[in-house]
Amino acid sequence: MRTTVALCFLVPGLLLAALLSGAAEETLAPPPAGIQAFHPGETLTYDVSWSRMLSAGTLIMTVETEKLPDEREVLKFVVRGRTHGLVDKVFPVDDAVQSVFDPLLMQSLSYSLRESFGKKKRLRVAEFDHAKRTAVCRLNEAPPETLPIPEPVQDGLSLLYVLRTKDGLTTGRRMDIDVVDSGKNWTVGVSVLAREKVATLAGEFDTIKIRTFPKYQGVFTGKGEVFLWLTDDDRKVPVRMKSTLKVGSFVFELTDMKPGIHRITQ
Repeated sequence: MRTTVALCFLVPGLLLAALLSGAAEETLAPPPAGIQAFHPGETLTYDVSWSRMLSAGTLIMTVETEKLPDEREVLKFVVRGRTHGLVDKVFPVDDAVQSVFDPLLMQSLSYSLRESFGKKKRLRVAEFDHAKRTAVCRLNEAPPETLPIPEPVQDGLSLLYVLRTKDGLTTGRRMDIDVVDSGKNWTVGVSVLAREKVATLAGEFDTIKIRTFPKYQGVFTGKGEVFLWLTDDDRKVPVRMKSTLKVGSFVFELTDMKPGIHRITQ
């Protein structure tokens, strides 16, 4: 899944492997309306490094608002990632991801990923019609493709925010979330691994360690493993994210956070 380019500097996969043996599996139900974990104005800033040894860039995640044609206000999640230093000279990356999210449906309405890596540029767009249970997906100037979708369904970015709204993330729990990414239907498996204390430049946090992994047509793809450390509180802020590679890993560590203000009327 290329969405994780958003979260892992744009290394394919926001996803992970291996289920906890003996844990009960469930399908992730849509959370209730009235989001408490995040609000418009929230800004999270991350340092991106390779194996926590070489600083590679900066990632900024924000929660904004957008108005639909009927004047109803919805949420917009925005991620911007840029390389810096030596990495920027060798392989510059400047990516932007946007997800428009309906807090009443608790589902994605649209998604775009604008990638610039090295000398290449790419644009992926998905627009969801939940009444018809379809998504129209486009890559660059190619003809659009219509995809049947399950309900509920997320995009690769709204997936992370929906996970933050979940209660009862007890150790050993696992669940599935349906996601549309790269013009395909995926299932992302989520396993709650442990409680851990994590120290970053933004402070020290009690966290919930989570592992995610992608499945295509019910089969684990064997790659795209991502670990998340969410604060063990109502906000469930991702203070660390780790995407494994063939050699080493990309690590995102929180350096600064600004909470948002509750303004959405539901």
